[in-house]
Amino acid sequence: MASIAKYFQLKKRGTTVETEVRAGATTFLVMAYIIFVNANYVGAGAAGGAIGAAGAPSAEAIFAVTALGAGLLTILMGVVANYPFALAAGMGLNAVVAFQLILGLGLTWAEAMAVIVWEGIFITILMLTGFRKAILEAIPLNLKRAIAVGIGLFLLLIGLFEANVVVKSFAGTVPLGLFSGIGFGGVEVPVADLPHLAIFGAGLLTSLALIRRPGGLLISIGVGTLVALILGVSSLPSSFISPLDASNFVGIGQAFGAMFTVWSSGAGFLAVALAVFSIMLSDFFDTAGTMVGLGARAGLLDSKGQLPGSNRVLLVDSIAAAAGGALGVSSNTTYIESAAGIKEGGRTGLTSVVTGALFLAAVLLSPIAGIVPAAATAPALVIIGYLMFEAIRDVQWKDATDGFPVLATLIVMPLSYSITDGIGVGFLTYGILKVTSGKASDVKPLFWVSIAAFVVYFLVKLGIIAV
Repeated sequence: MASIAKYFQLKKRGTTVETEVRAGATTFLVMAYIIFVNANYVGAGAAGGAIGAAGAPSAEAIFAVTALGAGLLTILMGVVANYPFALAAGMGLNAVVAFQLILGLGLTWAEAMAVIVWEGIFITILMLTGFRKAILEAIPLNLKRAIAVGIGLFLLLIGLFEANVVVKSFAGTVPLGLFSGIGFGGVEVPVADLPHLAIFGAGLLTSLALIRRPGGLLISIGVGTLVALILGVSSLPSSFISPLDASNFVGIGQAFGAMFTVWSSGAGFLAVALAVFSIMLSDFFDTAGTMVGLGARAGLLDSKGQLPGSNRVLLVDSIAAAAGGALGVSSNTTYIESAAGIKEGGRTGLTSVVTGALFLAAVLLSPIAGIVPAAATAPALVIIGYLMFEAIRDVQWKDATDGFPVLATLIVMPLSYSITDGIGVGFLTYGILKVTSGKASDVKPLFWVSIAAFVVYFLVKLGIIAV
């Protein structure tokens, strides 16, 4: 015990083994929802079966490997960086896999995971060369905030779609409808999906009631699943404990077979390259903000507001991105939910080791994933979307050349069902407005490179140039 205390510097940071264990368990309870959510959005059967058709493993397999990846990478963070930060498959990034890479670009599941591996490789190289910092500094702060808020709106809309709260409208005059998409002029439409709405409603009310409490999202998923069982939407498995045979880990390593073929896929080289670029942007901003925010909550920042040894945190986080693709569960990233453990007194990597060990134990419970319908995890997406949307309070609106690109990003990203398109429109709008208002000097050279890439991207989408 003394050697553990010495390695993790418990005395120096004013904590104890007991406190760290309690904090680690708290972080796990707050984050455990991701195992169920990721199984629904990356596993076979998600998105109306399209993910399964693209070759994805079962939801049970994704559940097991999501827990495995979160466990191993969180322990790595604790041991290498000695901070109470936990990692798991990133919310928003898993939506990119399902709705942008597979449904949008038409990639196979293995190709989508290859994109994630490439993103992780590039982001690791950028971190090691110092280029990561240069890219972060080139993106205007307002647009960084817009990307976070836009992803929040995107997640919220996905949650509402998955619960059949918002549906494709049956009326020809509007694109979306509420519940059953009741049309105009007496157009006949299917009745509302009442069972799934009941599941979603029960989960959402629970999550709202427990929104600031540890484990609130996990409890809401449990409540929604209970309603699903009562209504007959789901049924109990024959066993709750997985035998951990090869079927649990069938997705591991499939990305490697598509590492090079993905670039010549039907989506086109440029579309794949920009998908990698947009995912990297999400990782950049999410990790940078999360790391500083968690460090501040734990009182671990230095006098300059920086986290000592942050390069170790960024290195583990960068490796985790590639590892997530290799495991077949989407990019893994540092979670802001780690703040729950910090609130309980966690100050060192021992907290992360405990959290990681609990994730590894959860691998055995993969059969549970099969009874959790998408409508039960949808409230978690809505709540996470709301929490991400809170960043809008920091957006500056006074100058239209800064504010309007934010609005463009927020509108296009969810309604186009594409994070890349939202970022691209925001970047292009920013550049155009700065030039036309005589403020071109506000745009940093590296940012012009990003804008140029998106110009080509949209020209390809419009069919003006071919790749």
